[in-house]
Amino acid sequence: MLQQQLRGTGVALVTPFKANEDIDWHALEKLINHVIEGGVNYVVTLGTTGETPTLSAEEKLDLIKFTFEKVAKRVPVVVGIGDYSTNDVIKRLQKCPLDEAAAVLSVAPYYSKPTQEGIYQHYKAIAAASPKPIILYNVPGRTGRNMTAETTVRLAHEVENIVAMKEASGDMAQCMHIIKNKPKDFVVVSGDDVLAMPQIACGMEGLISVAANFFAKDVSDMVTAALKNDYATAQQLHYKMLDGFELMFAENNPAGIKAFLQQNNIIQNYFRLPIVPATAALQIQIKEYLEKY
Repeated sequence: MLQQQLRGTGVALVTPFKANEDIDWHALEKLINHVIEGGVNYVVTLGTTGETPTLSAEEKLDLIKFTFEKVAKRVPVVVGIGDYSTNDVIKRLQKCPLDEAAAVLSVAPYYSKPTQEGIYQHYKAIAAASPKPIILYNVPGRTGRNMTAETTVRLAHEVENIVAMKEASGDMAQCMHIIKNKPKDFVVVSGDDVLAMPQIACGMEGLISVAANFFAKDVSDMVTAALKNDYATAQQLHYKMLDGFELMFAENNPAGIKAFLQQNNIIQNYFRLPIVPATAALQIQIKEYLEKY
C-alpha cells in the first residue's frame, strides 16, 4: 500500500510568509488546495523547499498539524525530518505528531560530510527509532556529500524500515545502478524536476517536485504519462515546462518557486534570511515566460 502511495507526484510544499515573517496560514491552505486539485498524489511538509532551517521547533510542529488538518486525508502526507545530528533526528521523530503521516523523508546528514559508513549508520539508527517508514533523500548539492549507489542499495536491502528514496544527485549512471540493484518493492523517485521524465524512463516511479507547487496539473500529468509509457504526452509536457524549470532554479530554491507562485496570487513573495527574493531581472523573465505559457 505505501509503495503505491509513493508512486507518482509528490510536492515539497513551500512555507508562505507575511511581510512581518509570520507564517501565512491562509496562503498555505490555498497552496495545499491548489496542488491537490491539480492532481498531485501526495504532499511533503517540512522539506528544504519549506525553508525549514529558519523555522522554530514550535512552528514545525504547527506546520505538521496544520498540513494534516487541511489535507484532510485527501492525499497522503510525508513529513520531512532530517539533520546532521543523528540524535537530534531521533528526538524529533519521537516528539513530532506522526500518527497521520504516511512516511518520513529524511535528508542525508549535511555539513559534517560523514563517510559512507557514517551515512549508513545514521540511517540505520533513525530507521530503528522511527514510528513511520523512512524515505532516504540524497541531495549532495545541498548536503556536501553524495550517498553512493552502493550505500543506498545496502540500506534498501538491510534495513527493513527504509522503504524508498528521493534521488537528487543528478548523476544518471548512479540512479541506474540504484534501480538495477534495489529490492523489488523499494521505491525510487526523482528529486529533480528537469530530470524526472528520463529518470522514470530508466525505472524510477515518480517525482517529489518543487515545480508542482505551481505547475501542479502539468507536472502530475507528465509523471502519470511517463509511468504509463506514454512518452509522447510526457515529452510534450516536459518541454512545455523546461524553460520554466530553468528559471525556477536559476538563482535559488525556494526563491524561484515563490516568484512563480506570486504570479498566480497564491502566496506573497516573502522569505526569512538568509533567503532573499529573486532578482528583479529574473522576476521579469518569469513574468514574460508565464505570459506565453
